[in-house]
Amino acid sequence: QLEVEVVDMNGKTIDGPVRLDILVIDQNDNRPMFKEGPYVGHVMEGSATGTTVMRMAAFDADDASTDNALLRYNILRQTPTKPSPNMFYIDPEKGDIVTVVSPTLLDRETMESPKYELVIEAKDMGGMDVGLTGTATATILIDDKNDHAPEFTKKEFQATVKEGVTGVIVNLTVGDRDDPATGAWRAVYSIINGNPGQSFEIHTNPQTNEGMLSVVKPLDYEISAFHTLLIKVENEDPLIPDIAYGPSSTATVQITVEDVNEGPVFHPNPMAVTKQENIPVGSVVLTVNATDPDTLQHQTIRYSVYKDPAGWLEINPTNGTVGTTAVLDRESPFVHNNVYTALFLAIDSGNPPATGTGTLHITLEDVNDNVPSLYPTLAKVCDDAKDLRVVVLGASDKDLHPNTDPFKFELSKQSGPEKLWRINRLNNTHAQVILLQNLKKANYNIPISVTDSGKPPLTNTTELRLQVCTCKKSKMDCSATDALHISLTLILLSLLSLFCKSF
Repeated sequence: QLEVEVVDMNGKTIDGPVRLDILVIDQNDNRPMFKEGPYVGHVMEGSATGTTVMRMAAFDADDASTDNALLRYNILRQTPTKPSPNMFYIDPEKGDIVTVVSPTLLDRETMESPKYELVIEAKDMGGMDVGLTGTATATILIDDKNDHAPEFTKKEFQATVKEGVTGVIVNLTVGDRDDPATGAWRAVYSIINGNPGQSFEIHTNPQTNEGMLSVVKPLDYEISAFHTLLIKVENEDPLIPDIAYGPSSTATVQITVEDVNEGPVFHPNPMAVTKQENIPVGSVVLTVNATDPDTLQHQTIRYSVYKDPAGWLEINPTNGTVGTTAVLDRESPFVHNNVYTALFLAIDSGNPPATGTGTLHITLEDVNDNVPSLYPTLAKVCDDAKDLRVVVLGASDKDLHPNTDPFKFELSKQSGPEKLWRINRLNNTHAQVILLQNLKKANYNIPISVTDSGKPPLTNTTELRLQVCTCKKSKMDCSATDALHISLTLILLSLLSLFCKSF
């Protein structure tokens, strides 16, 4: 759009201005272009004739109101050309690509390739010969559907496994013509007969699609030497309605169990028995019993000691009788919570021999065989102490009730007209020693007897060493004490003991 005016030599407007419209007429100088590629379409195999696959759309920069941008589409080339060179048709005006072959020819499993490439031409000028052209490639993939059931490569498989062993015993192979990248190909196996004890499991190998048959519960040759399983295979995806699983989708597996020399088994295991401690050496504890699972073989069993931490036991190798070789002691460090544990072996006569292990728990009943002990055995007191309660004594006993407390505390008789100390019982396990007067600086030994409550009771006499010290300014000086003062009663008891031994 221009504005035009006429002026004289002096620039004075003579005429105008008037508008001048210049129309630019479109020339067909732009080719059609496919801008949205790559172009990939999918169609399910077996689809009906006329199924739309995809749409191709080109762009032309020329005037859309003229034939310069009026496009028409055409398929120039199809690769591959089988099973038909004209598998597809393109709507010349819309650019829609549709199938033109029958569903039977659109069969992925019979095609040379499930991928087709079409060279699509777009021509302007309404497709006239003088029109300009542009091309693009359309890739069409034939998608798989589950129209083939998996089939075993043979009707019967063989496997051999040793009894008592678990793990994969055989790989079952199948064929499936469907696409390996889909659930129409991936196999799912199941055991439909012959597995009442759930001894077997089957899983799919994701790489090979094979069925891995495993033993998950050890098999027993003596119960059954042969097993027959019926296996079924299916796909992850359901089959199309007009396809069904046939006889080839099942197979049998014949499994042979090999005999292995198994170790003898103790009955029961663990074994338990209760005995008093300190029973005589040579006492019978019990007779163990082990049997050989290999019932079809005639084998003998011999017994031996495997672990006997304290060395208290022996076992008859032929009949399994367990006896004592030493005194059983409940207070031994080898006894835990009153229970002594030993292990025994049962060895059969197989080649090579097999061994079974049995555990024996002996619960030891307590016997009053430990004298009580006294603590502490040393006490200190000031020679001018006002509080003459010297020390609280405690008693302990390794035995169990009723062979322990309540304890009886006693002082040996004191010589002389004056008694120097006494003992008072505080409770079942403690007593208190009390001075009856202040003593001069010295060391004193006080014999104290402690008696437990067992039947018969046991008594232990322990000397309490009493140090009488000098105390000044809250400091206790126990050095340089006078000569040791010993109870006359203790001296007399010692002399009497020596006299009795001489006779």
